[in-house]
Order: sequence, then structure tokens, then C-alpha cells
Amino acid sequence: MNEELKTQMLEQTGLNWKVISEGMKTDSGIIIPDKIALVREDTQKILGTHAKSYEIYQNDELLELLHKIGMSTGLALHTGGCFKGGDRVWFQLKSADHNMAGDVIKGYISGFNSFDGRASLAFGNSKTTVSCQNTFWMAYKQVDTRMRHSANMRPKIDEILRKIDVLMAEEKEQFREIERLHQVRMTPEVKELVSRILFDISIEDQLDTLSTNKKNKLIKFNYDLGIETAQKGDNLWGLFSGVTRYTTHSMKNGDNSEGKMFGRTGNLEREIYKELVEMV
Repeated sequence: MNEELKTQMLEQTGLNWKVISEGMKTDSGIIIPDKIALVREDTQKILGTHAKSYEIYQNDELLELLHKIGMSTGLALHTGGCFKGGDRVWFQLKSADHNMAGDVIKGYISGFNSFDGRASLAFGNSKTTVSCQNTFWMAYKQVDTRMRHSANMRPKIDEILRKIDVLMAEEKEQFREIERLHQVRMTPEVKELVSRILFDISIEDQLDTLSTNKKNKLIKFNYDLGIETAQKGDNLWGLFSGVTRYTTHSMKNGDNSEGKMFGRTGNLEREIYKELVEMV
């Protein structure tokens, strides 16, 4: 990847910065052995604290890796970004699109890295439905693409170039799963099951006796669900699209991408998706 294109992409995504390691000591001056702080060089923000064995994998290295994958697969670099000032970063490659009943589902291969120690370097699939801009992240798939930040991580990264075809095959299977979801009618029982998973409502709790807070969340979800089923039909794909519309647009004010990529929201989405796919 030529330096001009690399710099341009890093600038566009806000990732044109380096991370350095610094020793740690107490306020009284006592040096803390075998510990380092990872510091964002341009802002001096501390991104994480780690053992000295921690191996830094810089943003430009992740970008270069995505470029190599793109060159070997024909996928184009798409976008990238970070959360919390650089604690976690990501780049995307544009993969296949799927047209279903006039609606386009866009696919992406995403590469993730963290400096806060909360995640390994990893790759996974994500989807965006064009009609509503709902996003769904199938992140951290176990296809030999998770590496710890240790001294031997770089040789393992080369394996990704031979393993990425597994992610591509999984993406095709996910499109087939979505087609099957589209063919199965949504029942009141399945809708209730999904609502209980999404809002952590036990089977013993009656929906009409919930707290005001959970009732309001259910009202928002049912509104989003109505929009999606009006567009996609009264089927399981419409139901799951109601979930992703709610988590993308209504669950919280502002961008919910971090929670959908790395947090509990993403875990809930994947749990619901798995439950629905097992029904078809």
C-alpha cells in the first residue's frame, strides 16, 4: 500500500496516530515493574495498562493488513474509526451485497483492534440494511483470526490471508439464513420470546405488569417493529429487523455502534439471531 493512500485513509478515519509504551510508577516515585501504559502519542491519552510483554499493533499495521486482504480477495477498503478516543479501533472491507424483495443488505468484513486490553485483534462480518440503515455485527468469529497481543502475534496474522475465505463462506450462509427467515411467519409467541430476550424479562413476569421503564422500551420496540414489518413483511426477518432498528436508532441517544460491536447489545442481537435461525 503506497504511503500517500495509507495516509489519506488514516486521515479520513481519524486513525492517523501512533501508540507508544511508557513505564509506570506511583505518585511517590516507586517504579512499577513489568507494567507499561499505552499512550496515544498525539493526545497523550492513556489507552490502557498492560504487562511489558504486551505487543502494540499500530493502526497503520491494521490498515496495511486489511489492504493485503483486499488485494488477495478483491474487496475494497471502505471505512474505519475508533471509540473513546482510541481505546478500540476498526477498519472495514466492502464484501458482497444481497438483494431480497427489493431491499439491499450490504456486507462488510471488519477488522478490530484494541489498546485497552478488552479485546483481541479479530475479524468478523457485519451487515447494513440499506432501507433503514440498521446494522448488525457478527464480530469475533472463531476462525483462527483472534490473536493475543504477544510477541508471536505477527506470524499468526499471516494466517488470516489463508483463513479469510471462511468469513466469506459464513457471509454467504448468513444471506441464506436471512432468506429463510424471510419465508417464515412471525407468531405472537416468537415475538414475545424476542421481547423477553431483548429486555431481560423472565418467563415468570407478565408483560402488562412491567416497570414503567420497561413498558416504555417495549412501546419503542413495537413502534420500530411495525415500521420494519410494514416494509419486509410479517416474518422472522421483519422481526429481527425490528430488533436491529431499535438497537440502532431507538435504544439510546446518539451512536450505539460500540455497544453493537463490542458490548451487551451486540451479544443480545446475536443471541436473538441464533434463536430465530434455529427455528427455520
